[in-house]
Amino acid sequence: MIDFDKIYKSKLITPEEVAGLLKSDSDVIVAQCASEPQGCMAQFHLAKDSVRDVKVFSVLTLKPYDFYMKPEMKGHFELCSWFHAPGSRKALKEKTGTVTYVPNMLHRAASDRIKVRRPHMFVGTCTPPDEKGFVSLSLGITYEKDVLEAAEISVLEVNDKLPRTFGDTHVHVSDVDYFVEYSQTPPVLPSPEPDDVAMAIGKHIADLVEDCSTIQLGIGEIPNAAALMLKGKKDLGVHTEMMVDSMMELYEMGVITNKQKSVHKGKFICTFAMGSEKLYRWLDNNQAVEFLRGSYVNDPCFMRQNSKMVSINTCIMIDFTGQVASESIGTEQYSGTGGQSDTAIGATEGLDGKGKSIIACRSTARNGAISTVVPVLPEGTGVTLHRSNTDYVVTEFGSVRLTGLTVRERTQALISIAHPDFRESLRQKAIEIGYLYN
Repeated sequence: MIDFDKIYKSKLITPEEVAGLLKSDSDVIVAQCASEPQGCMAQFHLAKDSVRDVKVFSVLTLKPYDFYMKPEMKGHFELCSWFHAPGSRKALKEKTGTVTYVPNMLHRAASDRIKVRRPHMFVGTCTPPDEKGFVSLSLGITYEKDVLEAAEISVLEVNDKLPRTFGDTHVHVSDVDYFVEYSQTPPVLPSPEPDDVAMAIGKHIADLVEDCSTIQLGIGEIPNAAALMLKGKKDLGVHTEMMVDSMMELYEMGVITNKQKSVHKGKFICTFAMGSEKLYRWLDNNQAVEFLRGSYVNDPCFMRQNSKMVSINTCIMIDFTGQVASESIGTEQYSGTGGQSDTAIGATEGLDGKGKSIIACRSTARNGAISTVVPVLPEGTGVTLHRSNTDYVVTEFGSVRLTGLTVRERTQALISIAHPDFRESLRQKAIEIGYLYN
């Protein structure tokens, strides 16, 4: 009989030894969000004097690690972020020369980079192995498993406090090169309490969601408000990149049942999870939830097979023609594309003809000083969702559908849900541009 425990123990190394595996001019890809290998990443900087041009690819890096926050790391390390978080944004503003952004669509994030060159190392997290020698990648396989299989060296940080999840999360100890034991409570993400404006937006979103719809819902004040307003719906299903607390809560209320889904009936489908400790406990050994690869879950060709698919996302601003900016303001990269374009396209192309993409935002920003409906996007702003793919747009003043509309009709529709304080100036600007007639 094969002794899987012996195999596992023979592969144990320390976080400092992982840093020693780094090599110059190579790609290292680490797991994202709650799956971030924090014990190992905290030691990457130790390799500074022996490496140059190490690119570390990550999503929503949770801590200000030394390897990218300190200016002296320039030339040694570069954090290549698919989706910025506070730490990487701070390093960009401070011009440390150690952070850049990777344009992407979530379902192709791993495959696009692997086409550039083979990753030297993947570092992720997992549960301890079971009696058969399998570990669970636990809270995320958006790109993690694809990269683990492609990398020259694979390292998993074993955390006994991670939930064991199902779907495509399991990996055998014989298929991993090294393990590091590092016990810590998984990172949590508090759910913000929606204010009155967010609740008004949530109400308009909920009005667009029919019973028996399959939903994709992110995290944040507006998605949380939408979830609160969905309490009166029946037999909703979930097909989403991110599993969050509000979905668990709606399931416990009987709102989400997954029974009317056209594919993966009876199951939550997601690629990663992040939220409260309660969510992590609920996910542990919960066979109602399946974690599958982002290359599958977020592929618009697959997502479109869901019945009454509704994609709910937020943005920073939208211009008169329907170009959606959700990740940058001018040349300042704030976050990332994530799965917004994936899910929006997949939903609107639904095979049953009943899919909807909803883009939501407050009508103003900077405490009411500026409108989020704008004539044109600021120079350098990245377009997250092409105007041809923009469907419903929601603010606290209502919802409009842009699908099939002319530029003139889109301009009129968007001004109608802009903040009243800005509607006349927006109308005058539209006349000046030529989108509206005087």
